[in-house]
Amino acid sequence: MNSIEKNNKVFIMGEIVSEASFSHEVYGEGFYELKVKVMRLSGQADILPVTVSERLIADGGLKMGGTLCAYGQFRSYNKLENGRSRLMLTVFVRELVDSSPAKNPNSIVLSGYICKPPVYRTTPFNREIADLLVAVNRAYNKSDYIPCIAWGRNARFVKNLQVGDKVALAGRIQSREYQKKLSEYEVKTMTAYEVSVSKLAAFDSADNFDLEREFSLYTGDGGFEKRETES
Repeated sequence: MNSIEKNNKVFIMGEIVSEASFSHEVYGEGFYELKVKVMRLSGQADILPVTVSERLIADGGLKMGGTLCAYGQFRSYNKLENGRSRLMLTVFVRELVDSSPAKNPNSIVLSGYICKPPVYRTTPFNREIADLLVAVNRAYNKSDYIPCIAWGRNARFVKNLQVGDKVALAGRIQSREYQKKLSEYEVKTMTAYEVSVSKLAAFDSADNFDLEREFSLYTGDGGFEKRETES
């Protein structure tokens, strides 16, 4: 596995809560989208978008109500909506597994570059938060742009980072609903997806941030085999 494949690794396990619908085709290979509900320890759930190749579901699996257990990557793409480009995010499945001893059903490890100035703020209850956008290199000279959110001391660390700084981070993918005002009388409920950061390091101090080890710690399973599906 090369370094590019190591810098964006996801494991999720949860209930399939939508039917698989056709998304797109690349070089004759079809890809399907579905939603997966992944439970948090708090009892809340994240509803995450997932993209999977027809080659991995040829046996007719991944039915609504079933369980998806998969390794993959968190990817971004641009979609035109009403004449405007919108950043879309999805868990791109590289390998389906029958089961896993993972203690954490939602884990991600990334390394990439800060591509927008971080936004630091505090809540009315003085909780510190920082938003950052990380560009993660992918094969074939592509990049994924991943929104991340850091808390507490990680937020204080993030606010001093500059565009172009390289970071490594670990955490989970979360979904978050918010209200978007379309007009004076119309409000639409939207869903945002982002990485909630639990551990972060700048790369000039990341000698102790071993991506393979971090992924193993967060999933409880070091296994991650490449499956030849590339979009």
